[in-house]
Amino acid sequence: MKQFRWQLLIVFLTALIVGLILTFNQSKPVVPVTQEPSPISGGSYTEALVGQFSRLNPLLDHYNQPDRDVDRLLFSRLIRHDRSGRPIAELAQNWTVSEDATHFTFYLNQNAVWHDGVPVTSHDVAFTISLLQSGSPYIAPNLRELWPKVQVLVHGDDAIEFILQDSFAAFFDYLSFQILPSHLLQIQSVEELIDHPFTLAPIGSGPYRFSKLIVDNAVIKGIELEVNEFYFEPRAFIDKITFKYYHDRESALQAYLAGEVDGLSSISSNEMNRVLAQPGLNLYSSREAQLNMIFLNSNSPDAGYLRNADFRKALMAAVNRQGMIDEVLMGQGVLAVGPFLPDSWAFYDGQTEYRYDPDLARQLIAAQGMALSDSGSLYTKEGQAVRLHLLVPENPQYQALAAVVERNWRSVGIDVVLEVYPFEQVLAKLDSRQYQAALIDIDFSATPDPDPYSFWSEATVSGGQNYSGWVNSTASEYIEQARVISDYDLRTKLYRNFQVLFSEDLPSLPLFFPVYNYAVKDSIQNVSMGPIYDPSDRFNTIGEWYIRTGIAEDVQE
Repeated sequence: MKQFRWQLLIVFLTALIVGLILTFNQSKPVVPVTQEPSPISGGSYTEALVGQFSRLNPLLDHYNQPDRDVDRLLFSRLIRHDRSGRPIAELAQNWTVSEDATHFTFYLNQNAVWHDGVPVTSHDVAFTISLLQSGSPYIAPNLRELWPKVQVLVHGDDAIEFILQDSFAAFFDYLSFQILPSHLLQIQSVEELIDHPFTLAPIGSGPYRFSKLIVDNAVIKGIELEVNEFYFEPRAFIDKITFKYYHDRESALQAYLAGEVDGLSSISSNEMNRVLAQPGLNLYSSREAQLNMIFLNSNSPDAGYLRNADFRKALMAAVNRQGMIDEVLMGQGVLAVGPFLPDSWAFYDGQTEYRYDPDLARQLIAAQGMALSDSGSLYTKEGQAVRLHLLVPENPQYQALAAVVERNWRSVGIDVVLEVYPFEQVLAKLDSRQYQAALIDIDFSATPDPDPYSFWSEATVSGGQNYSGWVNSTASEYIEQARVISDYDLRTKLYRNFQVLFSEDLPSLPLFFPVYNYAVKDSIQNVSMGPIYDPSDRFNTIGEWYIRTGIAEDVQE
């Protein structure tokens, strides 16, 4: 199943920055011991969301992050992913997968009920999938493309089977959608959901249930949720969660300073210093599921030197990636090692890591017979000027990043021409392969499984997303094998081998991952945020949060 796997994303927002929280243990003659209170139920939490309310329906929230944040608490998924990207149970308490990864059977938790008390059944799952199969443009592209090709079989009220046309081990990526109640939605199309009353007062099966909208002058200013007492997993400690909407992050921060909210859904660089200065506000950070990288077109007719692996390594060694982070992202970011997320179950930490080393870059360049002229420009041994046209999205942040790359490459003699275009034109040039180098993002948010088929398989060189034109038969074989077996141990070995070959050939240049930051008042206890695939993943452990109602007196040993 040659499926579109990763999406290109050009980040049009100011980069998020990370705060590093270090805990130091110091030896003292007398150690004060604070007895932490046990979690108890009760209390409320209010969070500022940046954006506006649209509608509460998980099939329609792909383009609206605030809606997605609220939906995460209202609706349950068939499965979710752990911090490494492997599937774990939610509505589906267990499952079986055929050895060839074509048959996936899921068995639902029989204790799961909708907020109105009606049991959640496999018929609800099938109903939701029927909407995904409709091909509606309102559905997320990755789901819209795959589901029409999947056969769905309902086995009673508690089991459902999916049959794929071809082996596809990464199918779990397409199963984390949230389920809708079929008994409340007698509809035939996604379009009927857009203005359906359900979207203003939804019934889900998640840890919290809808209570009311907060309306002021006919404008929705917020939403209140109440704990679901009959949730199929342990009851959440916090009784009530309120979301309030703000136009921008500055307004949200001002709301916190005024005591209107307890948490901030995202922190930009402009607010970071003031957030860190707040004594009662804790900062939580995670790498985002987006890889900033430079694609290199090895088939460019005017830049044949891009076909040479050592020249590509020279380009990598010449880029001060940490300098990019320091200068443009205000010192924060996660350096990339290869094309996989560093916390993925398939990531291999033994692959070659390329560090900033302009002297090495010059050595690798000289080994190709290239030489500097008296003017400092680089020429091939045939006398061709070494010049690279770098494609850059029409965005201030990306232009600033590109300026660093340009300066770095010029320092080793490479002439650089920046070509700035709107995103649509950037994508068109990538699709047509009418480029030499391109500074872009790859979005992993919908694809926790690391399947690299789309961008790095030989099969996608023409007409696919292998924009680099990378041809490595052995690497492609590893990719293909890993797609058609369900055993994670075997897939891990295959992806390890792939990453080794990628680092040796370096068809393009992985740079860094941006960072998502989240702030919560310190009275909210047991908040944790590991690696995320979407900002709404900050609520993965919402059931464990609780309100600190008091502080025990220190006890000295």
